[in-house]
Amino acid sequence: MSQGSNLREYVSHNPPGVTFFLCLLTLAFSFIVLSSYSYSHSLPNPDIEQDWNTLLLSFSKFHLCEKKNASSPAHASPIAPLQTMQEKDKKTSINATRSSSVTDLHLHVPLTVTSSSPNVTLKDIVLFTTLTARQLKLGDKELVSLALGIFPEDSEHICLTIRAPTHILPMTPLPPDCSASESNISRVPVEVTNHLPASSQTCYSMHFKKDPSFTVMLTLEEKSVVVKHLVEVSVSLLGVCLILCIAASLKTAVPHRDYLTGQNSQSEPLIES
Repeated sequence: MSQGSNLREYVSHNPPGVTFFLCLLTLAFSFIVLSSYSYSHSLPNPDIEQDWNTLLLSFSKFHLCEKKNASSPAHASPIAPLQTMQEKDKKTSINATRSSSVTDLHLHVPLTVTSSSPNVTLKDIVLFTTLTARQLKLGDKELVSLALGIFPEDSEHICLTIRAPTHILPMTPLPPDCSASESNISRVPVEVTNHLPASSQTCYSMHFKKDPSFTVMLTLEEKSVVVKHLVEVSVSLLGVCLILCIAASLKTAVPHRDYLTGQNSQSEPLIES
């Protein structure tokens, strides 16, 4: 009996084994296709958990509502001194006291702002507030001051001023710098909330459009390592498939030879004439 006949006989009598073989074969070809795709396309670096896209996305999920005591002297500056706020929080925040380095950034980011009140004109206005790093998924209780400058020159972007401890900010490519004019700007203190209040309080919603330039991509060398590992796994799986094919053909051939030997022995005369 030929090897092809042996395999056909094995396939017809062993459906579980054939299913396992087909799964391995499919997995091997899937890794080959994945390696080809990985080499020819740009892929984000999975080791970078936090970048400016994730930070801005976390921030855009909040609503900003105007404070009722907006005329208070405490809200005179769009960015409150972070060092003073950290001094108040030192007793409860361990991470905030580990680093005295504070970074001020003025960034041109793809955020748009809409108001819940049709009477509010979003032009030459700065919304400023303070959050904790935990709210932005950056750390724990460190304080982060934010100011959103909305200007008529660009309806798709805002000028985001951020002041935060240096060690919690993403160590990834920064958005472009923002150099907006500071003259004739209305400064409005706001507070962060997860849901729009039922009252007539004026609130603002943010909408973020992901920018691929903020994402850290794998380098050519890193992609080569990925492709190498995928190809190695594919070759190993194909080798296992080949071994299974050989084992199946031999397993079917041996019982067939035993059957033919038995038939020949039965056909021999018991008493020689």
